Amino acid sequence: MLKHRQFTAETGEYGSVGAVIRRSLTGVWDRFAASDPGLLRLMAGLRTVAAIALTLIVLAVLGTDVTHLVAGAMTAMVATFAIKEKQVRGQALTLALGLPTALAAVSLGALLHSQVIAGDAFFVALIFGAVYCRRFGDRGTALGLIGFQTYFVALFVGVSASALPHLALTLVIAFACSAVVRFTVVPETPQRILRWLRGAFRARVAQLVATHIELLDARPDQLDKVLDDLRRHTARLHESALMIQGRLEDGTRDQATAALLQRRIADAEIATERLGVLLLNARTAERADTLTLHLPQAPLPTAAKNEMPAEDAATVTLRRDLNALHMLVSRGASDQPGTAVAHVRNRLLGYRDEDNLPRASIAVQDVFRGIGEAARSVLGLRLALDGPQDESDDTPATTRSREEFDAEDVALAGGSEEPEEDDRRGLQRPTTRAAFQIAVGSTLAIVGGEFLSAQRWYWAVLTCWVVFLNTASTGEIIIKGYRRLLGTVLGVVAGVGLAGLVGNHTWTAFALILLFVFAMFFTAPLSYALMSFFVTAMLGLLYTLLNTYSLDVLILRIEETALGAACGIIAAAVVLPVHTDRRTDDLLGTVLTKLDEVVSASVDQLSGGPATDLLGLSRDLDTALDELRASTRPLTHPISPLRVRRQTVRYLVALLETSAYHARSLAATAELLPYSKTIAADPRLERVGRRIAHNIETITAHLRGDTTDAQVTSGATIVSLLESDGSGAPNPGTVTYRVLRHLQRLDEGVSGLARPLGVPVAGRPEPKGKNSDRRGAETARI
Repeated sequence: MLKHRQFTAETGEYGSVGAVIRRSLTGVWDRFAASDPGLLRLMAGLRTVAAIALTLIVLAVLGTDVTHLVAGAMTAMVATFAIKEKQVRGQALTLALGLPTALAAVSLGALLHSQVIAGDAFFVALIFGAVYCRRFGDRGTALGLIGFQTYFVALFVGVSASALPHLALTLVIAFACSAVVRFTVVPETPQRILRWLRGAFRARVAQLVATHIELLDARPDQLDKVLDDLRRHTARLHESALMIQGRLEDGTRDQATAALLQRRIADAEIATERLGVLLLNARTAERADTLTLHLPQAPLPTAAKNEMPAEDAATVTLRRDLNALHMLVSRGASDQPGTAVAHVRNRLLGYRDEDNLPRASIAVQDVFRGIGEAARSVLGLRLALDGPQDESDDTPATTRSREEFDAEDVALAGGSEEPEEDDRRGLQRPTTRAAFQIAVGSTLAIVGGEFLSAQRWYWAVLTCWVVFLNTASTGEIIIKGYRRLLGTVLGVVAGVGLAGLVGNHTWTAFALILLFVFAMFFTAPLSYALMSFFVTAMLGLLYTLLNTYSLDVLILRIEETALGAACGIIAAAVVLPVHTDRRTDDLLGTVLTKLDEVVSASVDQLSGGPATDLLGLSRDLDTALDELRASTRPLTHPISPLRVRRQTVRYLVALLETSAYHARSLAATAELLPYSKTIAADPRLERVGRRIAHNIETITAHLRGDTTDAQVTSGATIVSLLESDGSGAPNPGTVTYRVLRHLQRLDEGVSGLARPLGVPVAGRPEPKGKNSDRRGAETARI
């Protein structure tokens, strides 16, 4: 007990049992917030459920029958989830435009109810227009979705022209209830979402630091599990950082504030990820490759598993300071009064000075330097989010960090760049291509669905529609269709059991429907198969309410789903196809181009060149890499039969993620150059970056299919390139040495891309044999 109290006193965690309980509850909430960044899934589920519940209550008070209760619930759901705009004013305008769109769609559905050919033709035209409208942004996407889904509601409840006035009133009530919930009960403002995202980012930083502590104390047999946790938490931290960047401009008061927060978030992400790499290196006698953090199931260096690290004074201090860093990250500024926390913060920031480093090996000293940089990033986040703080207890190291931040803030007065516009026209525009594809697929689904059922053929059309949502290649559509079918089959099994349990209990069925709606929206970003399960189980309950439930109906649901998925896949493969190979190759070229821009600009600035928007370039690189990662999922999915190719794709993506990490670290260091008193420009770095730029350009040209004799250059290390001019290598621990290490890893990562992509490397013999040409052609694409 005495030992525990000494530890908590040193780290500033004084308090009673009540304080411990509050911190425990805060920890549980932080873990939940980290699992749902910005609480976006939770709020989406609650908002939709509340809109449906309010609609049902109003309609029940008015004495509406079950058919219109179902129609109102489905309309309220559509009116709520379709709107994705960030600004409240834009949400209101889209909702106002959505009501006449829904009334027009339902009216045409009722009038064309008995006109089979005309109704089918209009449905196909409506689908084409709904997809084509995506080119107009969030509002066009929302209005197209509302038009399609409300027409589907008319088909589902079987509305006729005589019942149209009553149904129109139901739609008005549903939209009004959706507006009430959206703007009063569960409001969504950019400022609130950004505040929640910042909390999630802080929680994920704390999770990653906690994993760092586990890595330090892990036994050899525990290292593989801890390393998996380290990879997962690192990826989730990066995900949160990207989500915040997407909300900054709408959630902050001006462009300067957005740029400031973006810089601080990037600093914290890079510093925390770097700390994990340095700890991994300290756990082994041989240097661990950064690729270990990004490649799933990558083996640890053998030396890391041989024995536990020696429990010397440096290790004890390291454990103490990692716990102190975790405390600084996990608790907000308002929870850290007094001088104890300031003492801890000052001690950690002191590791940025070489004189304050403990006596230890170079690898362990690097970890202490990493802790100092992580503490600096925490201080930067505090200043950006909470404003000026008490400086009475500052040490010189803390004062220097504050001065660096002040200098950076002054430099943020520059204007912002206009976003690039998509210059593709005609059939090359993704929305136009998708509109033609889904129109053809829906036509096939209508024809095939009519053969299966003259009453419920629209399920095939709905499946064809949804498999095209948020997909960009044939491979993605195949995977989504497979998941839709799997979730539907499991949902039918659940629907059979639920229908028997619910029977004629109407409000029990509606309560379960609300539960499934919430689960559907909460799980949608995590698993499309799970979302499809909840949708199908909910439909079983809806059929029960409409007195149309039977086992044959649910089996027909599976058949229509399989038909719709097949029609979507056929249309994607035949009509203006975008093959997964071609899309991934294009995105790979984009990632390499963005990587070249970041590295070249960073090296140029570190060599004494003019300052550029390195953070903006890094954000563009991260966005391109995320798109590439998403496009390769069909190639890495477990159902893919090409095991060797699956492993190659994972290796390539891991190499690019590793290279992007080192590029972001270079950019972050170069950003400090104009303000820091300890970092000076080194003109020698200019010639060091030439080889990396040459190799990236060579690989990019090879991907484009250009005829060139250029080869990837490898061989001498980056440090040896500097030693060749007689100036010698920089001392370990200096900023120049750290920059060179990032450049060395970048050089190795870019060179590593050459072999799996079939790019010739200078000094390496080409493969011989009759299969060499075919092997080269296979590896030249992802």
